[in-house]
Amino acid sequence: MNDLPLLTERRDRVLVITLNRPDARNAVNLAMAEAMDAALTELDASEELSLGVITGEGKGFSSGMDLKAFASGERPWSQSRGFAGIVQKPAEKPLIAAVEGFAVAGGLEIALACDLVVAARNARLGIPEVRRGLVAAAGALRQLPRRVPTAIAMELALTGETLTADRAAELGLVNRVADPGKALDVALELADQVAANAPLALRASKAILNRQFSWDDETFWAKQGELVAPVFASEDAIEGATAFAEKREPNWKGR
Repeated sequence: MNDLPLLTERRDRVLVITLNRPDARNAVNLAMAEAMDAALTELDASEELSLGVITGEGKGFSSGMDLKAFASGERPWSQSRGFAGIVQKPAEKPLIAAVEGFAVAGGLEIALACDLVVAARNARLGIPEVRRGLVAAAGALRQLPRRVPTAIAMELALTGETLTADRAAELGLVNRVADPGKALDVALELADQVAANAPLALRASKAILNRQFSWDDETFWAKQGELVAPVFASEDAIEGATAFAEKREPNWKGR
């Protein structure tokens, strides 16, 4: 078995990123965080890639921070992207989390740094940090109230209890529920739907949705205009309209 803490594989226009410490429940150490940072940089820089899918090797997605490494003084933060090499600065391109087994503590925060979440029906999701004398300080306390009702986010943070995938889907935290062992397959099907669309439009749409929380109405229209103007002026916009008129699939150039 490959002993690298994180693996990457290109599948057409999708970069599959695999957390690869199964014997440690894919707990995040510094090496994994730095490798994730590099993988997301590769994703954003490549004209051949439209989005990424993050999954975990073995029985689960991730149990979060490697507490043994933490106790010895190691901090699994990359310099530019924060915890796990993702939570403070995710990729500019879309990301999908494919969750098997468990995504807890920092593991859920990695999933929350993604734009879409696919979870196996038997998976558990939660932030149990308070049970270890810690706080879910890698993005969960910001992202959860944006995705689920505030009362649910508060309950998860204060009790440390977990959600089933089905309950998480009911609340809007999970986009697709898969049969056990099939989360990656379903995530890749979803990724194919995303990758069929224009790369510039995908990136702009993600940017607007993520940034608009701090904008008032006037700022929203101004900032959205700045972000979509290059998209509407792109070769891809002309190609999309032409392909529609000619009743064929578009050939995206990303420019």
